Amino acid sequence: MTRAVLTWVLERLERGESVAMASVIEASGSVPGKPGSRLALTLSGARFGTIGGAGLELKVENALKRMLNGGRQEVREKGGKVETFVLYKDAKGEEATPLDSLCGGRVTVAMEVMDPMPHILIAGGGHVGRAVAIVCDTLGWSHSVFDVRAEYAEADRYPFASELYSGLVSEFLGNEDSDSMVRFSDVLLLGHDWATDQEMLLGLLDRLESGSRPRIGAIGSTVKWNSFRDSAIAAGVPKESVDSVRCPIGLDIGADSPEEIAVAVCAEIMALEKQSESLD
Repeated sequence: MTRAVLTWVLERLERGESVAMASVIEASGSVPGKPGSRLALTLSGARFGTIGGAGLELKVENALKRMLNGGRQEVREKGGKVETFVLYKDAKGEEATPLDSLCGGRVTVAMEVMDPMPHILIAGGGHVGRAVAIVCDTLGWSHSVFDVRAEYAEADRYPFASELYSGLVSEFLGNEDSDSMVRFSDVLLLGHDWATDQEMLLGLLDRLESGSRPRIGAIGSTVKWNSFRDSAIAAGVPKESVDSVRCPIGLDIGADSPEEIAVAVCAEIMALEKQSESLD
């Protein structure tokens, strides 16, 4: 059961979902869940596993939901919580939470929230793309690379990439849809050719629902973005979807070199991630 729950949790994290998990770490007496029992759930209501059912599970499940919904500050400050439950409704003088039960056992449960780490699709493996990959590696983030030029999406250049793609934009997009793209937190349009970036942008906006993962950001000037925006609207892309794209990307820290731009871009993504967590 432990392996099955953890596998489920990892799959949800890879899809960009936050997961709250409870683990029984100590038990004595007559209890429904033994040490190692786990229950995990997401904001969307998906759940997997069990810590024994009955009143104990309901109590813990509600606590996990509170941690996901508005309880993030406490989670960040304390790293989670540990609570002991006594399965006896008339329990007194106990430093524990009594439950409406006659079993008489005692269970200690650890509860935590896990947030997904960013996974950035670097669409353009040039100097800035490589610098972004290095920052991702430093932060422990995942990154994948797409470039129409094979030599800019090779393992020698990006040894720690999760996925590498080279070829036509249409070929890449032909194998993707809104469901598969959620594995990426962000797509950064860093191509050497504006036409390539524009084709990728239009293809992504056509496949993704407004407000869904991944976020899209493009490097470039206001003039470049205005051209992209006009092309997207002319192609029938809803205005709200177009305006969700960030361009230029990166915090305004006066960045000039590829390395400085990479720091500014990843700092912006980190800020967006923290903001998203606080809204959950």
